[in-house]
Amino acid sequence: MHRSKSVTLDLPKLKEFLHVHLDQLVRERDPYFATGGHFFVQQYIKRQLSQWGTVETHNFLVRGETCQNLILNLPAIATSKKKAPILIGAHYDAVPGSPGADDNATGVAVLLELARAFAEQPLFYPIRLIAFDREEYGMLGSRAYANDLWQQKQPLRLMLSLEMLGYCDRTSGSQHYPIPLLKKFYPNRGDFIALIGNAIAIPDLFWLNRSMRKNGISCECLPVPNRGLMLPDTRRSDQAPFWDLGYRAMMVTDTANMRNPHYHLPSDRIETLDLDFLASVCHGLINSIPQL
Repeated sequence: MHRSKSVTLDLPKLKEFLHVHLDQLVRERDPYFATGGHFFVQQYIKRQLSQWGTVETHNFLVRGETCQNLILNLPAIATSKKKAPILIGAHYDAVPGSPGADDNATGVAVLLELARAFAEQPLFYPIRLIAFDREEYGMLGSRAYANDLWQQKQPLRLMLSLEMLGYCDRTSGSQHYPIPLLKKFYPNRGDFIALIGNAIAIPDLFWLNRSMRKNGISCECLPVPNRGLMLPDTRRSDQAPFWDLGYRAMMVTDTANMRNPHYHLPSDRIETLDLDFLASVCHGLINSIPQL
């Protein structure tokens, strides 16, 4: 199997770039109750992605209102064979009353840095980066996009949902799980990044987990059968609509409210994040995704 080269990065510089993004993204941005913040963040994402190519909009309707997913397509290394893209997504909306630092400014910030890295060094597969809207209202943006792909019979190599990546708590007992059984197999400290994938994504799930660990990231993976329906907490992000349509997909997450006490609260602010942890996760993804 072909493996692309890893990307050499300066970790302190990456942390600095992520912090710059967070300074712009972390603000109230619910699309109905904080329309100014929502529009500001949407325009910031467009400007950042447009440095690396043409930003396309995928429009979808919610109660008669036109909403936008923002898309940047990055070409693969030139070969004679056409390849299905790796889709990497992160939602840019937030719940009312919360500035959404971890949820999900961290995912968007990492998305923007993946755009920079993969634009500068193309991979074996095309990369499609999407900032999804209306995730907090039932994954509406990703559901609309996934349905359009499926109806057009467009394949994907893999879909990755970046969902809360910057909260870390190294104290014993800080990590919780939706069912007691998982405590027997996974750490009790919230200092790892989790990969949660459907059955057909298991080879990629294990490969990415191994690669992230080789890059110095504490990483755990969880395969979920039956589209995650037996464990509903695994369906609370933008990979779920892709699972429902049979695409190979996984969520990359710090496990949200299973660890972060600021989840969906006004206290979800930059100062509650661990930026070293966030930068290391971003660095690991930049160096691991090319190996898929």
